Amino acid sequence: QVQLVESGGGLVQAGGSLRLSCAASGRIFSINYMGWYRQASGKQREMVAGITSGGATNIVDSVKGRFTISRDGAKNTVYLQMNSLKPEDTAVYYCNLRTVGSNTWGQGTQVTVSS
Repeated sequence: QVQLVESGGGLVQAGGSLRLSCAASGRIFSINYMGWYRQASGKQREMVAGITSGGATNIVDSVKGRFTISRDGAKNTVYLQMNSLKPEDTAVYYCNLRTVGSNTWGQGTQVTVSS
């Protein structure tokens, strides 16, 4: 069984930065993908950024140029560096990990950007 522990959320003013971390532990075999999703109040969950085991990344257009995803394979950890934050980035951010045969979600971390 895989566990994901997220950290780094909080309250920040518009224009500020936060760095989210997601550490995976447990029975982990051949990670294919790690990513970040977010869900704002009253809205559907959306993909923010993802990174494959080979290092290929994809980032949603609304955060391109402001957010960067990276991973430390040795630590099974994925990071989301968020700069120039906007009030519309306010949401619960969820980590996602996919391996062969599993799809695991973290508990979510709240990011609130004040104007």
